[in-house]
Amino acid sequence: MAEKMPFRIISALAIGIFILCVPLFLITTNLRWATNAVQLYQYGFNKYEVSQATGISDEDLLVVSREIIHYFNSKEEPIQITILTPEGEELFNEREVVHLKDVKGLIGLCYHLQVATFGCITAILIGGFIWQRRRFGPSLAKMALGGGALTIALLLLVGIVALVNFQWLFLSFHRLFFSGDSWILSGYLPQMFPEGFFYDAVLFIGGAIIVEALVIGVIGGFFVLRRRRAKS
Repeated sequence: MAEKMPFRIISALAIGIFILCVPLFLITTNLRWATNAVQLYQYGFNKYEVSQATGISDEDLLVVSREIIHYFNSKEEPIQITILTPEGEELFNEREVVHLKDVKGLIGLCYHLQVATFGCITAILIGGFIWQRRRFGPSLAKMALGGGALTIALLLLVGIVALVNFQWLFLSFHRLFFSGDSWILSGYLPQMFPEGFFYDAVLFIGGAIIVEALVIGVIGGFFVLRRRRAKS
């Protein structure tokens, strides 16, 4: 009995890590998709009439969005934007350039977290099937159910807060991840990406995560229930 104790501790630890990694992986994966989705940028530009507000054509806004995406995925510094303001000046001022560098660092952290959680999930799956083989199936079903349920619970909590007071959530996020008031901008960047753009992005990302979590949770729950019925 004492010899099995270390294995039980390792198993419980692996289960806990797996369940925690599911929401982190889904969140970072969808954030990565949103960061690189030109269609999401275009949607925001059209909905909030950014071209009219800035005097920059829709074609040039598309170029800017692609250059921002390229910057987030490159090592180049500072950001290089080929489109000028209607006055013929650099599109983003010095404060906005610094803020975009901070955002880039945060996105890089998101990428690393996605890779790390994927690695943990993969390692636990491989280790579980090597160690327990077919007996790992029921444990995997429970972990999938737990991971899906935890993801949905977290997203519902954030969703309720966003619906009740998105501005508070928006400000809290910036105060948490950016130093001082460096994120308070007054140039073209906040005109291109108003608060409403981020509200819509949160809804899109949150909706996608909930659907994915439901699929994972339902599949896991199905096999858990089937096993319980087989035993009864």
